[in-house]
Formats: sequence, C-alpha cells, structure tokens
Amino acid sequence: MLPSAHAQSLGTEGDPVPSQCLAMAQSLPGAIYARFDPPAGAAKPLKAAAEPGVVRITYVTHSTYLIETPEGIRIATDYAGWAGEGEAPDVVTMNKAHSSHNTSFPDPAIKYVLRGWNPEGGAAKHALTVGDAYIRNVTTDIRSGAGMEKDGNSIFIFETANLCIGHLGHLHHPLTPQHFAAIGRLDIVMVPVDGGLTMSQERMSDVMKRLQASIVLPMHRFAMPMDRFIALMGENFTADYRDSDTLEVSLSTLPRRPTVVVLEGT
Repeated sequence: MLPSAHAQSLGTEGDPVPSQCLAMAQSLPGAIYARFDPPAGAAKPLKAAAEPGVVRITYVTHSTYLIETPEGIRIATDYAGWAGEGEAPDVVTMNKAHSSHNTSFPDPAIKYVLRGWNPEGGAAKHALTVGDAYIRNVTTDIRSGAGMEKDGNSIFIFETANLCIGHLGHLHHPLTPQHFAAIGRLDIVMVPVDGGLTMSQERMSDVMKRLQASIVLPMHRFAMPMDRFIALMGENFTADYRDSDTLEVSLSTLPRRPTVVVLEGT
C-alpha cells in the first residue's frame, strides 16, 4: 500500500497504481491520497482493529457493513446514518436507490463521505487512500421510473491487508465483461439477496459464480429464504452460518472453498 502522507491527485500516464486487485491496471481512475491524522490530542496511534493483517467485518443493518482495517480505519458501507456502536466511521459509502442506503445528514465527525452517484451528473469517480485502505468504485446503472439511470449505483472496492473486498450496492442488472475487468479480483463480496428490489436470486448467484470470491456475505435480504440463495450458488460453494455478527479474516485465513458466510442478524 502506498503511503498517504499528503493529498495528491493521480491520473497522468505513468503514475503509480495502488490497486492490487485490478485485472486491468489501465482501468484505474485518478487516485487521491488523503491525509489521515489521529484525533487532536491523541497521545498514541489509532488502535488496530485486530492483530496485524486481520480485517474485522461486522454486519450492522440492511446493506451496511462496518469494515475495520488492521490500522483501525473504520469504513461503513451504504451508510444511512447508523454504523453501529462506537466512534463514527472514518469513511462511509452511500448509494441512492432508497433512503435506507444514504443520508443527507452524515455525522460531521465522518471525514470522507463517498456517494456512489454524482449529484451533478455523469459517473461518480472515487480513488482514495485513507491510512491502510484504498477505496475505489465501479459504477452500474439503476432502475428509475420505467427506464434505467446510467451510473446511478456504485460497486465499491476496499483494498486493505492484501485483501480485495467488494460491496455491490443496489445492483440492478447483470455485469458486463467490462465491469468484471474494472472490478478485478474480489476475495470477499457483499451481495444483496432480496430477490426482487435488486435482481432475482438466480441472476445474483450468476454474478457471484463469475466473481468467484472466497467469501460471500449476504445483505439486503428482507424475507427471502437464505437457504434458497445458497442452494442457487451450487455445489462449489459451501455455507457457514455464524452465531456472531462479526467476522475476522486475513489473506491467510480465507477458506479454500468458496463460502457463503451468514453473519448473525443478516
């Protein structure tokens, strides 16, 4: 991971490429290196989330997961104003499909608010390093009225501890080869399994099979049976039901066989 000692825009040819997950490095948008300082008056560095190299992922609600990096950077996905107990996240991502995926009034203590859509039109483009986390996005379209709104949703990719973690947001359509190339490798992916408001479970399971992540974390479930989604994943995937809402994982502890991990509360 490249250092984030100062703010710097990248985008010219020949610039360093921080992504470790891209299948095609040319797809990387311009990156911004953001300074991250401990709270004023702090006598010690930020406390790490867990042992070095371990990422902690906690299911909070709906489509919100809290990701804590080894250096203690806290990232909340599809943030609608609640990211669980404890300090405010350092970074939040949001999508616009419904109010349960965003808020117009994020906690002022949050340093980086990344919207998956561009309020001014066009595609949202994020490429940000905060501490030991590199965050980027790949846009997809969303349903709007009787048609589709181009670039209205973002798949966010979080790279930390040599892990590639993806959050599909409110995905409304199958992914193209161009999408898969821009996403690159995903070790862990957070996927909506509602079966209707996003895509059918059949279509969503097809996306999962193509991504071939080691860990699949369901979200956005509503009343759809979890067992049905797991069955659609096929015999190459196994299921792991947890009695905790938190998963700790490192590159060395990824399961050998692709696994749907169902955290408590999902």
